[in-house]
Amino acid sequence: MDSYEIWVDLAPGAHDLEFVAAVRAYLDHFKQNGKIEGYRIRRRKFGFGPSQLGEFVLTLDFANLTQLDTAFTEAATRDDVIESLHREVYSRVTNFKSGLYRDFPDAVRHQP
Repeated sequence: MDSYEIWVDLAPGAHDLEFVAAVRAYLDHFKQNGKIEGYRIRRRKFGFGPSQLGEFVLTLDFANLTQLDTAFTEAATRDDVIESLHREVYSRVTNFKSGLYRDFPDAVRHQP
C-alpha cells in the first residue's frame, strides 16, 4: 500500500466542518471511481505535534503507484467536476505539505 500524506492548516476564515465536507466530496469522487483505495482525515489533538506540520493530516491510500498515477492524471484534467470539487478544498487551506509513504517492509522485499 502506498500512502500520500497531506498536511494543511485551515485558511483564515475557513470553517473546519466545511473543509472536511469538501475533502470528503473530493476524495469520495476518486474512491467511487476506483482511483483511490481509501482515505483518512485527522486533526491534531490538544495541539500536540510538530509546528512545521499542519493541524490536519489527510492520508490517501493507493494499491500501488499505478493507481496513484491514474488518480493524479484524472486530477490534472481539471475538468469541470474535478475543478469544482478541488476548489472547495484548496480554497480552505494554507501551508500545504505532502509526502509519499509505503508499507514497510514491502511485500516484494526479499528477507533472509
